[in-house]
Amino acid sequence: MLRQQDVGHRIVVRRIVGIREGRPLFSDALGELVELSETHLTLSTAQGQLRVPVAQVHRAKRVPPTRRPTAAAVVALERAADEAWPAPTRGQLGDWLLRAADGWTGRANSALPIGDPDRPLPAAVDAVERWYAEKGQPPIINTPLPLAAPVGAELDTRGWAARPPVLVQTAPLPLPAPAASSPPGTAPVARPIPATAGQPDTAVADADSWSSAVVELVAAPSAEWLAVAAGRKGDLPDAARHVLTAVGQVRFAHVYDDGTLVAVGRGTVTGQGRWLGLSLIEVLPVARRQGLASRVIHELAAWGVSAGATHAFLQVEQHNTAAVALYRRLGFTTHHTYLTRVAPH
Repeated sequence: MLRQQDVGHRIVVRRIVGIREGRPLFSDALGELVELSETHLTLSTAQGQLRVPVAQVHRAKRVPPTRRPTAAAVVALERAADEAWPAPTRGQLGDWLLRAADGWTGRANSALPIGDPDRPLPAAVDAVERWYAEKGQPPIINTPLPLAAPVGAELDTRGWAARPPVLVQTAPLPLPAPAASSPPGTAPVARPIPATAGQPDTAVADADSWSSAVVELVAAPSAEWLAVAAGRKGDLPDAARHVLTAVGQVRFAHVYDDGTLVAVGRGTVTGQGRWLGLSLIEVLPVARRQGLASRVIHELAAWGVSAGATHAFLQVEQHNTAAVALYRRLGFTTHHTYLTRVAPH
């Protein structure tokens, strides 16, 4: 059967659709798994989304994608992603990238083993360990799969741990139009309803009451924006501010309601102008489930198109099924995955 690690991947499901003469009737469905719960699984098929009760699943398994990206395509996208999240301290090991940012985020504090390290693989890993030891940081390597599978095998022999898989997802631009009918530049946001007996103070009004909130895109993050990022990623050292802002083309999305910041996002254009990178899409709890994340993404996508980008990418942890489902509705599919590997203490 399937596991949460299969979310975001292509699967085939054989389900029971009836009984005839005492025998079950089966139907097969092929698509991308977007949600998996104890009671249902949801997959996106060529005919649309299909929700299947687990009780009706006779057999289900992951299958290979219809077409794997080439090694060159994975390298190009990983380099565009590196440009979009630039660590202030950098080094190189042949074609491999070495990155450090005072420990702020795994992406900015890991080696990226793409290309030839200009030495045998065991010696390359030894060099990575020395580089991070000199900086007083634990050695971390991000291994894009299947491109860096040989690196992963070497790390297995050394006892390196693996963090949860991350999906690198892409979509062509422009994105499909949002389902909400709000005019461009507006976003439905929810306001809290005063608490009453038996009603939690986190209840929200209907989406119409938030229709005046505007998605603002600016070239530098506000103090409130940085506070939201700090709440999600931890305190912001100077290196973190470099990661966030040291990109030639970057925009920070702000959504305010009555002067309070309720949603944020970040967009960059890198990879020789081809790729819009989306990151730090965050909606405060009081404003969630009102379509704000989708609106922020669409505004950043529109800016990306105006800047010449033809495709968008993002990175999402595989077990974040809610985010994976949202991105799938917006047209994103998994390009490749990566594992963050951490050296033993």
